Amino acid sequence: MSNLRFKVVEEAFKKRPKEVIAPVERPSEYFGKNVFTRAKMYKYLPADVYEKLIDVIDNGTRLDRSIADAVAKGMKQWADENGVTHYTHWFQPLTEGTAEKHDAFIEHDGKGGMIEEFSGKLLVQQEPDASSFPSGGIRNTFEARGYSAWDPTSPVFIMDDTLCIPTVFISYTGEALDYKVPLLRALHAVNVAATEVCHYFDKNVKKVTSNLGWEQEYFLVDEGLYCARPDLMLTGRTLMGHDSAKNQQLEDHYFGTIPDRVQAFMKDLEIQALELAIPCKTRHNEVAPNQFEIAPIFEDTNLAVDHNMLLMSLMKRVARNHGFRVLLHEKPFAGINGSGKHNNWSLSTDTGVLLHAPGKDAEGNLRFVTFVVETLMGLYKHNGLIKASIMSATNAHRLGANEAPPAIISSFLGTQLSELLDHIEKSGKEELFALAGKQGMKLDIPEIPELLIDNTDRNRTSPFAFTGNRFEFRAVGSEANCASAMIALNTAVAEALTNFKQRVDALIAGGQDKTSAIIDVIREDIKACKNIRFDGNGYSDEWVEEAKKRGLDCETSCPKIFDCYLSESSIKMFESMKVMNEKELIARNEVKWDTYTKRIQIEARVIGDLVMNHIIPVATNYQSHLVLNVENMRLIFSEEKLKKLCSRNLAIIEEIGEHIQTIENGVDELINARKVANKIENEREKAIAYHDTVAPKMEDIRYHVDKLELIVSDELWTLPKYRELLFIR
Repeated sequence: MSNLRFKVVEEAFKKRPKEVIAPVERPSEYFGKNVFTRAKMYKYLPADVYEKLIDVIDNGTRLDRSIADAVAKGMKQWADENGVTHYTHWFQPLTEGTAEKHDAFIEHDGKGGMIEEFSGKLLVQQEPDASSFPSGGIRNTFEARGYSAWDPTSPVFIMDDTLCIPTVFISYTGEALDYKVPLLRALHAVNVAATEVCHYFDKNVKKVTSNLGWEQEYFLVDEGLYCARPDLMLTGRTLMGHDSAKNQQLEDHYFGTIPDRVQAFMKDLEIQALELAIPCKTRHNEVAPNQFEIAPIFEDTNLAVDHNMLLMSLMKRVARNHGFRVLLHEKPFAGINGSGKHNNWSLSTDTGVLLHAPGKDAEGNLRFVTFVVETLMGLYKHNGLIKASIMSATNAHRLGANEAPPAIISSFLGTQLSELLDHIEKSGKEELFALAGKQGMKLDIPEIPELLIDNTDRNRTSPFAFTGNRFEFRAVGSEANCASAMIALNTAVAEALTNFKQRVDALIAGGQDKTSAIIDVIREDIKACKNIRFDGNGYSDEWVEEAKKRGLDCETSCPKIFDCYLSESSIKMFESMKVMNEKELIARNEVKWDTYTKRIQIEARVIGDLVMNHIIPVATNYQSHLVLNVENMRLIFSEEKLKKLCSRNLAIIEEIGEHIQTIENGVDELINARKVANKIENEREKAIAYHDTVAPKMEDIRYHVDKLELIVSDELWTLPKYRELLFIR
């Protein structure tokens, strides 16, 4: 083992769990400690201001700027009591991360001194430089003005000495430059559409909320080993590395005993997350070695997205305190499972969950079926867009790799629910329902058991599986912003529900009774979206062929998949639901293509540097050792004896030379392919060129590097190997 690598690995193995001192209180007692919760609002705000602010949060009324100063004063008082000295507008630009600029609570007092101040104006709005974030051409360097504006529906929180204010981010000309603006619009659209449909069944429903419960998968790697792998540091994944003799084939890691060091990290993370009101509930070992998962209780989608972005940032900070680095890349290691972020999505009202089947209530069952079918309609009509919403250069490595859903959107419902929809589709109207006067409506639909979740199998190959009272969108990538998937999904469902209501209302206006009209439209939609339903093996080649016959989007090229955002149906949907206009969609696609290109470009540069400055020198050095050995033996033995004794070394010398030559040629081809692609001005065409001509050459180079890793003496190999990276001691 090389001296440097040996020292790094040795130090990693010596790590001991960091002692975590938990608060004396129970988690429920310190939950939300660092958040400006409703209880704190009630304490620090005047009663009338509190009532107005709660009305904004609960009912979506417009924020009255006249209360901003009072709210800011109350926030600052709470912040002062917690040692806070700065504030920041915390937002989510199109970088897949978060952004923040910290300002101190100080202003000139006009007398040569300073005063500590935080006004409503500073709380509600600021002007960050919009030209320095990805905007797809909406903002240029000479058009730098942008606005961040407070989102009252997501609570203000404290990180270290800074008051963090969740905000939206828009351009001077009004276009959304972040994920939160279109997400809030999508949530408003699904609220309006779903509430109107709910009124067919219950006039008392006031609001429909989109709920999200994400499951965050991640890898942990010893910090020293991480720093000894430039590819991990610069790209988030290993661009080379042969399989470890033991990886996940024994299936012994999943739900196994959590290593002590990891347990200490998890405990520390959970304490800090709970203090930030992130309702962490589940933790466990995942399938791959060094892979783990954390999951919260479900929340309002907007808040859940904010909490996930905050948690990913928190994970990185806490991990370093325990001698780890967190890897959120969807596929940091070849040959073992990658990481996803399952998005458990549902709709609920003040009266209950819309996707929960009551079982014995006929009208409730009809409502349940309505929302399931219209969700499937949105998924079917925009299956290409839904796939585009979770696609990225990183997630493309994971999807369809026999560990995650394939890059074809379909929905698994389970036998019972599928049979129910088939029954509705095939039965005659007179068989399905009858009105029984004051006794209410009776449906001849097979009863849906109250414990539907226990009667519904699971299909891990399905990208969008029904799991009892929600759909599990399993295809979302681990480092993605959940908002991207939630924007597309909620908008598609809002459009489907809007269309559903228009058709039902038309039938009612034509003289048909409400229940009959609902069932007629449901039957039409069950037939229309039947192609999106698939309960079989999503990994099979047969499914790919079947999906093509069904008209589902089967494109696998990431840059081409992004085209779905600009299809006629997508633009019409986003504009009609008032979520994004065509200009915003075009700009976002420019960012997506540019980001894809840069990701692959960085990886190509890194692998070129590594092979030329690490791999080839090491391989050549070992080859020289072997050559010297053969030359020395020639001094002792005859040629005939030499061939017999040195046949293996001679073969290895030749094999190393062939691999080196192939790698050097591959690097030259890689550089030339990049040069050609870089000359392309159109962002889409450039991204396609990187996908088609640059990325494949990196895989060819990797193959030969991984072969050299098996040949070259272990003591000379400079990069930590998979067997060292993947097993925490």
